Amino acid sequence: MSYGNRGFNRGFGGNSGPKPVEEGKEYDVEVTEISRKGDGIARVQGFVIFVVGGKVGDKCKVKVTSVGPRFATAQKL
Repeated sequence: MSYGNRGFNRGFGGNSGPKPVEEGKEYDVEVTEISRKGDGIARVQGFVIFVVGGKVGDKCKVKVTSVGPRFATAQKL
């Protein structure tokens, strides 16, 4: 699922610098919001993770499937 580039820069913009999450790794997160596309939004150290199928209030383990310059996507485990 693509969320595109909206030009936002919240400290993780561009391609430089390490991200607080890595593709293929698992993280414990809490979904705090829902995206316009209906996926859950969680954060790790402020870095946005779109959680496919996530609902507000979900406390779950996720596996990161992709990491971009401004956000990552993940699947619930």
